[in-house]
Amino acid sequence: MNNLFVYLEIENGNVEDVSLELLTKGRSLANKLNCQLEAVAIGSQLNKVGEQIFPYGVDILHLFDDVRLFPYTSLPHTSILVKLFKEEKPQIALMGATSIGRDLGPRVSSALFSGLTADCTSLEIGDHEEKKEGKIYTNLLYQIRPAFGGNIVATIINPDNRPQMATVREGVMKKAICDADYKGKVIFHEVAKYVSDADFAISVLKRHIESSKINIKGAPIIVAGGYGMGSKENFNLLYDLANTIGAEVGASRAAVDAGYAEHERQIGQTGVTVRPKLYIACGISGQIQHIAGMQDSSLIIAINNDPNAPINTIADYVITGDVEKVVPKMIKYYKKNSK
Repeated sequence: MNNLFVYLEIENGNVEDVSLELLTKGRSLANKLNCQLEAVAIGSQLNKVGEQIFPYGVDILHLFDDVRLFPYTSLPHTSILVKLFKEEKPQIALMGATSIGRDLGPRVSSALFSGLTADCTSLEIGDHEEKKEGKIYTNLLYQIRPAFGGNIVATIINPDNRPQMATVREGVMKKAICDADYKGKVIFHEVAKYVSDADFAISVLKRHIESSKINIKGAPIIVAGGYGMGSKENFNLLYDLANTIGAEVGASRAAVDAGYAEHERQIGQTGVTVRPKLYIACGISGQIQHIAGMQDSSLIIAINNDPNAPINTIADYVITGDVEKVVPKMIKYYKKNSK
């Protein structure tokens, strides 16, 4: 009771990265609240889930294993979480802001009248004073997310209803093992007690997952371009540089909106969060929305013709000049010195 729950997304018996990131953050939040971290696994052939998640500090794993529960369908997963949360009464429940989380989260929160904050980029524990009513709430979940098109960062709280529910974007939180030898408890639940036969009225006959050809999140080196590249033709310079140094190409939202790059390459609050070893920002002014998605890069090089560009304040190295002149020189000298 009053514990912190994380819903696990599982594909072919493997826990997805977004869930492992949530477990890492969940362990930190649970330590502050002095409560247990619990995880919920719903699917089929889940015998290896425990060994994957216990090193992240999970105290209890709730297991619902049935061949009909995979692949994901809305009704049975919703029924399980709603009934489980009514029994366990968690104070916090977290899910990934994925296609599954965006479908499941609202259904569960609506059934429990708990409310839900979607697409969070940060989670913290804090207090709140309601001055009009003279109430002080302690240990609330601060659900932090961009609002108004990413122009502001909003902190949302849910003082009265439980659980405090949030979905969190993949990549915004670090994935880190708490203790490789951490041992948790597994509770095997009888699926029939939580799901009716009517919930299985819809079944998936055929399923195809198109894997992304772009791996921005896992790239050790990223060459990112902004609106300052000037045109889609100039943006091609970044692909030349990326091919030369073994990097992936990213883009700011302004560049994507201008049609210079695909949405899959967008980095920032409304795109992907990345932490490469080297981040080369070309023609990017560095608004807070973009910086939020790449500020944890190990080394940042900024190329911009504006010496006062905001991104220069977080860059390790700044090159002031026109990108269409600087980038070809970088390619030339890299090839010269790598022979």
